Amino acid sequence: MVIRTLFEGFLLLANSLAILNEDRFLAPRGWSLNDVSGDARVKSLKGQLIGLIYATQYLRLPLSMLNVLIILVKLVSGIVQ
Repeated sequence: MVIRTLFEGFLLLANSLAILNEDRFLAPRGWSLNDVSGDARVKSLKGQLIGLIYATQYLRLPLSMLNVLIILVKLVSGIVQ
């Protein structure tokens, strides 16, 4: 039960990162992929976070399928109880 709740929390975090718009939100704050170039900047914490944001945006389709799976599991577990 605790692991499922933790997994759902990480899924919500991934969803929130996947919907961030680069033009409207990231670029004005200096968090675009173009702002982080070069080896030293990519290895920094900011570079790693920007990489994570772009990875979640790239994997939107598997993330959507995972959301559907979690919804179905919650529906079935709610019916069974």
